[in-house]
Amino acid sequence: MTESGSSVPRTDLKVGFACNNRCVFCAQGEKRRGHARFDFDELVARMKQAYRPGAGIVLTGGEPTLHPDLPKLVHEARKLGYRPVQIQTNGQLLSYEKKVALLMRAGAEEFSPSLHGSTAEVHDGLTRAPGSFEYSKAGIRNVVAAGAIVVTNTVVTKQNLHCLVETVELLHSLGVRESQLALVHPVGTAEERMMEVVPAIEEAAEAIRRAARRGMDLGMRMMVEAMPPCLMRGVEEAIVEDMIPDTTVVDMDGENFAFSEWRKDEGKAKGPPCEHCAKNASCEGPWREYPARDGWDAYEPFTG
Repeated sequence: MTESGSSVPRTDLKVGFACNNRCVFCAQGEKRRGHARFDFDELVARMKQAYRPGAGIVLTGGEPTLHPDLPKLVHEARKLGYRPVQIQTNGQLLSYEKKVALLMRAGAEEFSPSLHGSTAEVHDGLTRAPGSFEYSKAGIRNVVAAGAIVVTNTVVTKQNLHCLVETVELLHSLGVRESQLALVHPVGTAEERMMEVVPAIEEAAEAIRRAARRGMDLGMRMMVEAMPPCLMRGVEEAIVEDMIPDTTVVDMDGENFAFSEWRKDEGKAKGPPCEHCAKNASCEGPWREYPARDGWDAYEPFTG
Protein backbone atom coordinates (compact mmCIF):
# COMPACT_ATOMS: atom_id res chain seq x y z
CA MET A 1 0.00 0.00 0.00
CA THR A 2 1.28 3.39 -0.85
CA GLU A 3 0.91 6.05 1.78
CA SER A 4 -0.23 9.59 1.11
CA GLY A 5 0.45 10.73 4.65
CA SER A 6 -3.25 10.94 5.52
CA SER A 7 -4.40 10.00 9.03
CA VAL A 8 -8.02 9.26 8.02
CA PRO A 9 -9.14 5.60 8.16
CA ARG A 10 -8.90 3.71 4.91
CA THR A 11 -10.52 0.80 3.10
CA ASP A 12 -8.33 -1.29 0.78
CA LEU A 13 -10.70 -2.92 -1.71
CA LYS A 14 -9.48 -5.71 -3.99
CA VAL A 15 -11.48 -5.39 -7.23
CA GLY A 16 -10.01 -8.61 -8.64
CA PHE A 17 -6.63 -10.23 -9.14
CA ALA A 18 -6.22 -10.10 -12.92
CA CYS A 19 -2.90 -8.44 -13.76
CA ASN A 20 -0.83 -7.65 -16.83
CA ASN A 21 2.35 -8.16 -14.79
CA ARG A 22 3.59 -11.36 -13.13
CA CYS A 23 5.88 -9.78 -10.56
CA VAL A 24 8.40 -12.06 -8.89
CA PHE A 25 7.60 -10.33 -5.57
CA CYS A 26 3.78 -10.32 -5.84
CA ALA A 27 2.18 -10.56 -2.40
CA GLN A 28 -1.04 -11.89 -3.96
CA GLY A 29 0.59 -15.01 -5.38
CA GLU A 30 -1.76 -16.97 -7.63
CA LYS A 31 -5.06 -15.45 -6.48
CA ARG A 32 -5.66 -14.46 -10.10
CA ARG A 33 -6.63 -18.06 -10.80
CA GLY A 34 -10.39 -18.08 -10.42
CA HIS A 35 -10.55 -14.57 -8.95
CA ALA A 36 -9.63 -12.37 -11.89
CA ARG A 37 -12.51 -9.94 -11.47
CA PHE A 38 -15.27 -9.40 -8.94
CA ASP A 39 -18.77 -8.34 -10.02
CA PHE A 40 -19.58 -4.63 -9.93
CA ASP A 41 -22.65 -5.01 -7.69
CA GLU A 42 -20.72 -7.22 -5.28
CA LEU A 43 -17.92 -4.67 -5.07
CA VAL A 44 -20.38 -1.85 -4.36
CA ALA A 45 -21.91 -3.95 -1.59
CA ARG A 46 -18.45 -4.55 -0.14
CA MET A 47 -17.69 -0.82 -0.23
CA LYS A 48 -20.92 -0.11 1.64
CA GLN A 49 -20.19 -2.77 4.25
CA ALA A 50 -16.66 -1.48 4.88
CA TYR A 51 -17.50 2.24 4.95
CA ARG A 52 -16.54 4.27 8.00
CA PRO A 53 -17.32 7.99 8.27
CA GLY A 54 -14.41 10.04 6.98
CA ALA A 55 -12.67 7.06 5.39
CA GLY A 56 -10.65 7.05 2.21
CA ILE A 57 -10.47 4.11 -0.17
CA VAL A 58 -7.76 2.42 -2.24
CA LEU A 59 -8.97 0.46 -5.26
CA THR A 60 -6.41 -2.22 -5.91
CA GLY A 61 -5.96 -5.86 -6.90
CA GLY A 62 -4.27 -7.40 -8.92
CA GLU A 63 -4.34 -4.59 -11.43
CA PRO A 64 -7.50 -2.49 -10.94
CA THR A 65 -7.27 -0.66 -14.27
CA LEU A 66 -8.09 -3.97 -16.01
CA HIS A 67 -11.53 -3.97 -14.41
CA PRO A 68 -14.00 -2.63 -17.02
CA ASP A 69 -16.16 -1.02 -14.31
CA LEU A 70 -13.36 0.84 -12.53
CA PRO A 71 -14.67 4.35 -13.40
CA LYS A 72 -18.12 3.34 -12.14
CA LEU A 73 -16.55 1.97 -8.96
CA VAL A 74 -14.72 5.26 -8.42
CA HIS A 75 -18.00 7.12 -8.90
CA GLU A 76 -19.83 4.85 -6.44
CA ALA A 77 -17.04 5.26 -3.87
CA ARG A 78 -17.43 9.02 -4.09
CA LYS A 79 -21.22 8.76 -3.75
CA LEU A 80 -20.78 6.68 -0.59
CA GLY A 81 -18.58 9.41 0.88
CA TYR A 82 -15.10 7.93 0.52
CA ARG A 83 -12.40 10.64 0.37
CA PRO A 84 -9.85 10.42 -1.05
CA VAL A 85 -10.22 7.76 -3.75
CA GLN A 86 -6.83 6.30 -4.69
CA ILE A 87 -6.01 3.95 -7.57
CA GLN A 88 -3.11 1.64 -6.76
CA THR A 89 -1.76 0.46 -10.09
CA ASN A 90 1.26 -0.74 -12.01
CA GLY A 91 0.60 2.29 -14.23
CA GLN A 92 0.70 0.56 -17.60
CA LEU A 93 -2.82 1.45 -18.74
CA LEU A 94 -2.38 4.99 -17.46
CA SER A 95 -0.17 5.39 -20.53
CA TYR A 96 -3.49 6.08 -22.29
CA GLU A 97 -4.37 9.70 -21.54
CA LYS A 98 -8.09 9.01 -22.04
CA LYS A 99 -7.95 6.38 -19.29
CA VAL A 100 -6.51 8.91 -16.85
CA ALA A 101 -9.08 11.55 -17.82
CA LEU A 102 -11.97 9.07 -17.44
CA LEU A 103 -10.87 8.02 -13.95
CA MET A 104 -10.34 11.61 -12.81
CA ARG A 105 -13.74 12.66 -14.13
CA ALA A 106 -15.25 9.79 -12.15
CA GLY A 107 -13.63 11.18 -8.99
CA ALA A 108 -10.21 9.55 -8.58
CA GLU A 109 -7.98 12.02 -6.73
CA GLU A 110 -4.82 10.02 -6.06
CA PHE A 111 -2.81 7.57 -8.12
CA SER A 112 -0.14 5.23 -6.84
CA PRO A 113 1.72 3.91 -9.89
CA SER A 114 4.77 1.72 -9.47
CA LEU A 115 8.25 1.70 -10.93
CA HIS A 116 10.73 -0.91 -9.73
CA GLY A 117 13.94 -0.01 -11.49
CA SER A 118 15.80 2.60 -13.48
CA THR A 119 16.06 0.48 -16.63
CA ALA A 120 13.83 -1.84 -18.62
CA GLU A 121 16.20 -4.70 -17.80
CA VAL A 122 15.59 -4.34 -14.07
CA HIS A 123 11.92 -3.32 -14.07
CA ASP A 124 10.74 -5.75 -16.76
CA GLY A 125 12.79 -8.49 -15.15
CA LEU A 126 10.92 -7.99 -11.89
CA THR A 127 7.47 -7.65 -13.49
CA ARG A 128 8.05 -10.43 -16.05
CA ALA A 129 6.17 -8.21 -18.51
CA PRO A 130 8.31 -7.06 -21.46
CA GLY A 131 7.61 -3.42 -22.28
CA SER A 132 6.09 -2.63 -18.89
CA PHE A 133 8.90 -0.20 -18.04
CA GLU A 134 8.08 2.13 -20.91
CA TYR A 135 4.32 1.85 -20.37
CA SER A 136 4.62 2.54 -16.63
CA LYS A 137 6.87 5.55 -17.23
CA ALA A 138 4.33 6.95 -19.70
CA GLY A 139 1.54 6.34 -17.19
CA ILE A 140 3.41 8.25 -14.49
CA ARG A 141 4.00 11.14 -16.87
CA ASN A 142 0.30 11.24 -17.73
CA VAL A 143 -1.04 11.36 -14.17
CA VAL A 144 1.54 13.99 -13.22
CA ALA A 145 0.55 16.08 -16.25
CA ALA A 146 -3.14 15.68 -15.39
CA GLY A 147 -2.55 17.31 -12.00
CA ALA A 148 -3.50 14.33 -9.85
CA ILE A 149 -1.86 13.55 -6.52
CA VAL A 150 0.84 11.02 -7.39
CA VAL A 151 2.66 8.85 -4.85
CA THR A 152 4.80 6.24 -6.56
CA ASN A 153 5.81 2.90 -5.08
CA THR A 154 9.03 0.98 -5.58
CA VAL A 155 9.29 -2.50 -4.07
CA VAL A 156 12.86 -3.05 -2.87
CA THR A 157 14.27 -6.45 -3.87
CA LYS A 158 17.66 -8.06 -4.42
CA GLN A 159 17.45 -7.18 -8.09
CA ASN A 160 17.09 -3.40 -7.74
CA LEU A 161 19.31 -2.58 -4.75
CA HIS A 162 22.09 -1.44 -7.07
CA CYS A 163 19.92 1.10 -8.88
CA LEU A 164 17.60 2.55 -6.23
CA VAL A 165 19.30 5.94 -6.38
CA GLU A 166 18.95 6.01 -10.16
CA THR A 167 15.31 4.93 -9.85
CA VAL A 168 14.57 7.87 -7.55
CA GLU A 169 16.36 10.22 -9.96
CA LEU A 170 14.29 8.85 -12.84
CA LEU A 171 11.06 9.33 -10.91
CA HIS A 172 12.06 12.92 -10.17
CA SER A 173 12.70 13.51 -13.88
CA LEU A 174 9.17 12.21 -14.60
CA GLY A 175 7.72 14.88 -12.31
CA VAL A 176 7.19 12.72 -9.21
CA ARG A 177 7.55 14.59 -5.92
CA GLU A 178 6.30 11.90 -3.50
CA SER A 179 7.78 8.43 -3.61
CA GLN A 180 7.73 5.35 -1.40
CA LEU A 181 10.39 2.67 -1.10
CA ALA A 182 8.79 -0.50 0.31
CA LEU A 183 10.92 -3.41 1.43
CA VAL A 184 9.56 -6.57 -0.18
CA HIS A 185 7.22 -8.53 2.09
CA PRO A 186 8.12 -12.24 1.81
CA VAL A 187 4.61 -13.56 1.21
CA GLY A 188 2.90 -14.92 -1.89
CA THR A 189 5.26 -15.23 -4.85
CA ALA A 190 8.02 -13.47 -2.90
CA GLU A 191 7.90 -16.23 -0.29
CA GLU A 192 8.08 -18.92 -2.95
CA ARG A 193 11.12 -17.19 -4.52
CA MET A 194 12.65 -15.90 -1.29
CA MET A 195 16.28 -16.72 -1.99
CA GLU A 196 16.04 -15.08 -5.42
CA VAL A 197 14.05 -11.99 -4.44
CA VAL A 198 14.40 -11.12 -0.74
CA PRO A 199 17.62 -9.29 0.21
CA ALA A 200 19.45 -9.35 3.50
CA ILE A 201 17.87 -6.52 5.44
CA GLU A 202 21.16 -4.75 6.18
CA GLU A 203 21.99 -4.64 2.45
CA ALA A 204 18.52 -3.31 1.68
CA ALA A 205 18.89 -0.72 4.44
CA GLU A 206 22.11 0.69 2.97
CA ALA A 207 20.57 1.03 -0.50
CA ILE A 208 17.34 2.53 0.84
CA ARG A 209 19.19 5.10 2.96
CA ARG A 210 21.17 6.28 -0.07
CA ALA A 211 18.08 6.47 -2.26
CA ALA A 212 15.96 8.25 0.36
CA ARG A 213 18.69 10.80 0.97
CA ARG A 214 19.07 11.41 -2.76
CA GLY A 215 15.34 11.99 -3.11
CA MET A 216 15.35 14.41 -0.19
CA ASP A 217 18.26 16.28 -1.74
CA LEU A 218 16.15 16.62 -4.90
CA GLY A 219 13.30 18.10 -2.87
CA MET A 220 11.10 15.00 -2.93
CA ARG A 221 9.01 13.70 -0.09
CA MET A 222 10.48 10.26 0.48
CA MET A 223 8.68 7.52 2.40
CA VAL A 224 10.15 4.22 3.55
CA GLU A 225 7.93 1.26 4.47
CA ALA A 226 8.83 -1.83 6.53
CA MET A 227 12.24 -0.67 7.72
CA PRO A 228 12.80 -0.22 11.48
CA PRO A 229 14.48 3.02 12.61
CA CYS A 230 17.64 1.26 13.82
CA LEU A 231 18.41 0.54 10.14
CA MET A 232 17.37 3.98 8.88
CA ARG A 233 19.71 6.16 10.91
CA GLY A 234 20.00 9.54 9.22
CA VAL A 235 16.73 9.26 7.30
CA GLU A 236 14.37 8.26 10.11
CA GLU A 237 12.00 11.04 9.09
CA ALA A 238 11.15 9.00 5.97
CA ILE A 239 9.75 6.06 7.96
CA VAL A 240 6.05 5.90 7.19
CA GLU A 241 4.56 3.50 9.73
CA ASP A 242 3.34 6.15 12.14
CA MET A 243 1.48 7.83 9.24
CA ILE A 244 -0.26 4.71 7.89
CA PRO A 245 -4.03 5.09 8.31
CA ASP A 246 -6.06 2.52 10.19
CA THR A 247 -6.63 0.17 7.25
CA THR A 248 -9.37 -2.37 6.60
CA VAL A 249 -8.64 -4.77 3.74
CA VAL A 250 -11.54 -6.32 1.82
CA ASP A 251 -9.97 -9.33 0.10
CA MET A 252 -11.37 -12.03 -2.18
CA ASP A 253 -13.66 -13.49 0.51
CA GLY A 254 -15.42 -10.13 0.95
CA GLU A 255 -14.73 -10.05 4.69
CA ASN A 256 -13.33 -6.98 6.44
CA PHE A 257 -9.79 -7.71 7.62
CA ALA A 258 -8.19 -5.41 10.22
CA PHE A 259 -4.86 -5.15 8.44
CA SER A 260 -3.34 -2.49 10.72
CA GLU A 261 -3.82 -4.65 13.81
CA TRP A 262 -2.50 -7.74 12.03
CA ARG A 263 0.55 -5.86 10.74
CA LYS A 264 1.57 -4.77 14.23
CA ASP A 265 0.57 -7.89 16.16
CA GLU A 266 1.42 -10.70 13.74
CA GLY A 267 3.05 -9.42 10.56
CA LYS A 268 5.98 -7.69 12.25
CA ALA A 269 8.29 -9.06 14.95
CA LYS A 270 10.40 -7.89 17.88
CA GLY A 271 13.55 -9.61 19.12
CA PRO A 272 16.29 -9.40 21.76
CA PRO A 273 17.82 -6.12 20.45
CA CYS A 274 14.42 -4.45 20.77
CA GLU A 275 14.07 -5.08 24.49
CA HIS A 276 16.40 -2.25 25.53
CA CYS A 277 15.99 0.00 22.48
CA ALA A 278 14.93 3.57 23.18
CA LYS A 279 12.56 3.43 20.19
CA ASN A 280 10.95 0.11 21.08
CA ALA A 281 7.58 1.63 21.99
CA SER A 282 7.15 3.40 18.65
CA CYS A 283 8.80 0.81 16.37
CA GLU A 284 6.86 -2.07 14.82
CA GLY A 285 9.96 -4.11 14.00
CA PRO A 286 10.68 -5.79 10.65
CA TRP A 287 8.48 -8.20 8.76
CA ARG A 288 8.93 -11.33 10.85
CA GLU A 289 10.23 -13.38 7.91
CA TYR A 290 13.51 -11.42 7.89
CA PRO A 291 14.79 -12.28 11.39
CA ALA A 292 13.27 -15.74 11.06
CA ARG A 293 15.63 -16.31 8.12
CA ASP A 294 18.66 -14.20 9.03
CA GLY A 295 18.53 -13.65 12.81
CA TRP A 296 18.74 -10.40 14.79
CA ASP A 297 22.41 -9.40 14.38
CA ALA A 298 21.65 -6.56 11.93
CA TYR A 299 19.44 -4.66 14.40
CA GLU A 300 21.41 -2.26 16.59
CA PRO A 301 19.26 -0.71 19.33
CA PHE A 302 19.12 2.98 20.12
CA THR A 303 20.38 3.84 23.59
CA GLY A 304 19.68 6.77 25.91
